[in-house]
Formats: sequence, C-alpha cells, structure tokens
Amino acid sequence: MTNQNQECCPKFDPVLWDNKTFEWDNKKFIKDKVFTLFYVPINFGSAMKRSVKKIEGAGAKMLEGMTLSEHTSKWNMDLYLAVDKEVSGAENIMLSGKFFSKVYEGNFKDTGIWMKDFENYTKGKGMEVKKMYMWYTTCPKCAKKYGKNYVTIVAEII
Repeated sequence: MTNQNQECCPKFDPVLWDNKTFEWDNKKFIKDKVFTLFYVPINFGSAMKRSVKKIEGAGAKMLEGMTLSEHTSKWNMDLYLAVDKEVSGAENIMLSGKFFSKVYEGNFKDTGIWMKDFENYTKGKGMEVKKMYMWYTTCPKCAKKYGKNYVTIVAEII
C-alpha cells in the first residue's frame, strides 16, 4: 500500500518470484494480526490501514508491496509487512534464512489447490518447508484493474 491518493497495490511482476530460491538476512517486517472466521479474514482492510498509518508515521516505506500472511489458527492470521526501517509503535520482526517462492494466478478459492501443489512441488525437489506464508500481491480492486490475481507462496526451507 502507498499513499491513499495512489493505487493501493503496486503492479506485481511474477517472473521475479516464480520458482525462486533466495536468502534473507534480517529482512525487516512489522507484524500485525487479523481476526479470521474459519480462515476467512474479517478485518484485513482495517489491519492494513492501521499498519500503513504506522509505517507512514515513522517515515518508513513498504518494500515491494509485500505483505505475508500466516494463518496461525482458524481464528487468527498474522500479517508481516516488509519495511525499509524499524517502525516505532509497531511490532518489528526480522526474518532470516533460506526461502523458496512459487507464484499462482487465479481466484482465491483455489488457495487449497495451490497449497497442495506447492507441498508436492517442494517435496519433489527435496525441500523441507519449515514455515509457509501467503503473499496476496494485490487487493481484489487492483487485481481487477491489472487483470491478474497473483498469489505467491513464500516458504522458509531447510
């Protein structure tokens, strides 16, 4: 997300993230929570607005429009927004390690299919997934504008 006068989601280039292995060394994120009802996000928009307000208030920037989502239960989802510096008033997190990402395109209802494909793909490549995040690269409004709804699975691997 950027300033409210601009489009909220930057255009996503899937080539940069599809079937890529990379390392993060203390990549900065701020963490927030979303209430979910049987895994369906209820207050995602308000959580994003709250986080963006903190980011802008600290004079920081979101990097690559990256917001990683991690379902911790059917009632909660943790959000991790990539930032360029520490953000006061927010829970600051750093992620380090080896990661693998794969891009999917389509309707959110296919998330279960994508997760199963990702699991089979990584196992077939001999990767062990330690933790998995979903990166919904655009909101529904921007996905409609761009004509594509890309979702990237980003996993920490061993």
